[in-house]
Amino acid sequence: MGAGASSVMGREGEAEDHETGLGNLPESCVAAVLLHLDPPEICRAARLSRTFRGAASADFVWEAKLPENYMNLVELASGGKSPSKRDLLCLKEVYARLCRPNPFDGGNKEFWLDKSWGGFCMSISSKALLITGIDDRRYWNYIPTEESRFYTVAYLQHTWWFEVDGEIDFYFPAGTYSLFFRLHLGRASKRLGRRICSSEHIHGWDIKPVQFQLSTSDGQNTISHCFLDEPGRWILYHAGDFVVDNSNISTKIQFSLTQIDCTHTKGGVCVDSVLIYPKGFILKRSLLPTCKSVQLVSE
Repeated sequence: MGAGASSVMGREGEAEDHETGLGNLPESCVAAVLLHLDPPEICRAARLSRTFRGAASADFVWEAKLPENYMNLVELASGGKSPSKRDLLCLKEVYARLCRPNPFDGGNKEFWLDKSWGGFCMSISSKALLITGIDDRRYWNYIPTEESRFYTVAYLQHTWWFEVDGEIDFYFPAGTYSLFFRLHLGRASKRLGRRICSSEHIHGWDIKPVQFQLSTSDGQNTISHCFLDEPGRWILYHAGDFVVDNSNISTKIQFSLTQIDCTHTKGGVCVDSVLIYPKGFILKRSLLPTCKSVQLVSE
């Protein structure tokens, strides 16, 4: 007992000045703990001490948060150029870079990682979609708006044949994804600083549902049907899900939105974009109407 006491007491029986705390832990041990936290938690922990700050910058901590094919994403975010040794970032900075919107394909597509947990997300502008009749100004127009991340949406006044097609060939990180169409009934604008929505051209969507179709290069197929409703609000309509098993193999996704029953016209809808999120990504329930879907899996 005397030996134990002398280890913590001074020569004259007084306590030593220094105390043992979290800052005295080895940086490698702290990093091993941070490995199990989410990125925002890691950043908060970095404020605790110099040791935690150093551990929070360890490459192996952030490599676990990045997709397996993150170097392909970095190359695409750099305009298709492989980063030189001088431009190589630590993996914490790579994570931060990929969490920002990264445009490609002429700025008509963007991808990013969700900063909370690293999930891969993508947005495809209406200008990157094949819209039947888009060049005929009697039916369609591109209109500027601050309500789109691309600042432009395609607006339909009226048509008999409504068809929007698109595709993307991409090295998706492995995982399960959901694809959505972002649509809005009515034409929104601002007047005296207030948002207003014109319902002048809205018609035909309550007669028959639209059809969403999704297929992949490895044989996954989904068809769903849904009525368009709730004028004046941007709605994410779920077109289907797909699975990517190998991030080193390009996956081609084809998708469409149609209402081609020519017994009636329809109009008054804005097509903003197609969004691809990890399945289960937290979204507001009010933005997700229920669509009746059929999963078709090829043999």
